[in-house]
Amino acid sequence: MAEGGTGRPPVEAVNFPIWQPCNMRCGFCFARFKDVREEVLPAGHLTASEALRVVGLLADAGFRKITFAGGEPFLCPWLGDLLRAAHHAGMTTAVVTNGSLVRVTDTLAAVLDWLVVSIDSLSPQVLTALGRTTAGRPLSEDTYRSLCEDVHRAGIRLKINTVVTRANRHEDLAAFVVATEPRRWKILQMLPIAGQNGGPGNALSVTDDEFRQFVRRHSWVARYGIDVVPENNDAMTGSYAMLDPAGRFFDNVRGSYTYSASILRCGVPAALRQITLDRSKYLARGGQYDWSAPLPVLARGATD
Repeated sequence: MAEGGTGRPPVEAVNFPIWQPCNMRCGFCFARFKDVREEVLPAGHLTASEALRVVGLLADAGFRKITFAGGEPFLCPWLGDLLRAAHHAGMTTAVVTNGSLVRVTDTLAAVLDWLVVSIDSLSPQVLTALGRTTAGRPLSEDTYRSLCEDVHRAGIRLKINTVVTRANRHEDLAAFVVATEPRRWKILQMLPIAGQNGGPGNALSVTDDEFRQFVRRHSWVARYGIDVVPENNDAMTGSYAMLDPAGRFFDNVRGSYTYSASILRCGVPAALRQITLDRSKYLARGGQYDWSAPLPVLARGATD
């Protein structure tokens, strides 16, 4: 199981999807948590005080980096309170967002170390096919570029996540990524999860070879100081410390989610013993890196 011999968590980073509701309906999403909302948490989220307790428990247990996700975390009215609590506890903070609701302010920059923007395509047609739209409209390339510029101006580290699916597997995002200068670009193979996105029968799934081709075609952006981090399905399995919106650890090693008891009831060590978490896979996928390294000066405007 997950606990190491030191009494500390086996990995230093934890993901906490704080908010099940989302304003997009991405067909590949493996974090829908409809089961959590229907069976455990009717509102789709903890109360503000409960979520703050979760953050405190994670910090006390020894996690050094926390990534808030969803759903869409910027729908959460108390996201700022959670970021402040994690920041004041000495944790590196990150938020994963679809980009539609972000307003980069000095207040946000004071407590947020990394903004992770999910950008799977620059094509309105592809984004619409994926369900990555709000009110039926996808974000434009100009909107994504403007958000990335705002993040840089605020001194927040930028990371881009791209999920490779059947809809975008032939797209070339390299010039856009170099121009927007993320510190890290994580390229993820669409992960089929039963009960979340339909599992292996999802029509958006790509083969291992199709994923490798996408990664290979984009690998040259690393020449510009961008950390390119590809993760295939195997790398993503059993290698993340993840909580659901109810504050339960879960793993994905069986092709569906297995949940622990809530850490609000049993604490972090006991909950970790109830799921599978492999530190060697966490390290192999590059989960441990220098989260506070100085931002590099990257080359702008490359198109090759």
